[in-house]
Amino acid sequence: MNFELEEFDTRMMARALELAARGTGQVSPGPLVGCVVTSRDGETVGEGFYVFERVKHAETIALEKAGERARGGSAYVTLEPHAHTRRTPPCTEALIRAGIARVVAAIEDPNPLVSGRGFTRLREVGVAVTIGTLGGEAARLNEKYIHSLKHGRPFVQLKLACSLDGRIATRTGDARWITSEESHARGQLLRHEHDAILVGAGTATADDPLLTDRSELPRRRPLLRVLLDEHLCLSPESKLARTAGDAPVLVFTSEGAGADKVVALESRGVEVLRAAGGGRDLAGVLEELRRREIQGLLVEGGARVAGAFLRAGFVNKASFFVAPIILGGDALGAVAGAGALTVGEAARLRDVEITRHAEDVEITGYLTGDGP
Repeated sequence: MNFELEEFDTRMMARALELAARGTGQVSPGPLVGCVVTSRDGETVGEGFYVFERVKHAETIALEKAGERARGGSAYVTLEPHAHTRRTPPCTEALIRAGIARVVAAIEDPNPLVSGRGFTRLREVGVAVTIGTLGGEAARLNEKYIHSLKHGRPFVQLKLACSLDGRIATRTGDARWITSEESHARGQLLRHEHDAILVGAGTATADDPLLTDRSELPRRRPLLRVLLDEHLCLSPESKLARTAGDAPVLVFTSEGAGADKVVALESRGVEVLRAAGGGRDLAGVLEELRRREIQGLLVEGGARVAGAFLRAGFVNKASFFVAPIILGGDALGAVAGAGALTVGEAARLRDVEITRHAEDVEITGYLTGDGP
């Protein structure tokens, strides 16, 4: 491949990734997909991105905009076009009918119904196929979709706000507000990127949080609010319970939870799931969430829940929002549990990104050996 063509491919794929990202919050349980169609002389003639409710896929939308100008041209797609029929007709056939001569795809689709079949079908009819342009960026964009397919459980991102000395609340339990409004706004964007949010009973009792997505961005389905509450401490008068009719609330509790408590919460619209261990079986929790087509889970604490997820090895990505304050003394630490015996055993982040939000610092990275 000559340098000019490679540079052009990269530019077009970068645009396709931008388009794909516009579907954030609107595609689950499907992937984020963007498509750019260029004419035979390299002019952009069609663009599209996937949104679940539209039914049409990114390729189809871009091809409809391009019309006859697509014939002999190229299609740049962030994910392998599918060759099977489910909710939509095969994208491969739409590309073939449009006369596309070359397809540039960032990554193969790990879905067993698709994986490699789309590329095979295109090559069978003489369409040139190039795979791997901005593949790393495309995999990162669809990390939740890819992880859930490969591992059969949701992609878990841990999000904590803490002081410089790693505390999430004062010794009296006061935690409002450690970080800035700018950090809170960023936190809402993180909620928008996920299908579900999870906290423990301690956080629910101490903070009485709402746990909704207040980003004001469009989303296909409400954020599922999940509570690990072994002793069923959640009050029917809590914000979570009182708003269960607007956004779903799922509580994992023990098999011995009081019937009166269960009835009181269910009358509010809260779904109470009695399970062995009352939510302490995190593998079981994740299995249940995957059954509900949850691809991305945001864990927002508290300290015991954060420690449990880290100890179990289920955290794929972590975001710490650090405020320039020192709480000191007996203030509550961000991660509970026994912790590492040695520094060498510590959970270590890779591919770390550091971002400023007013005076706060966001540190985000992947746990070693994990990722999409």
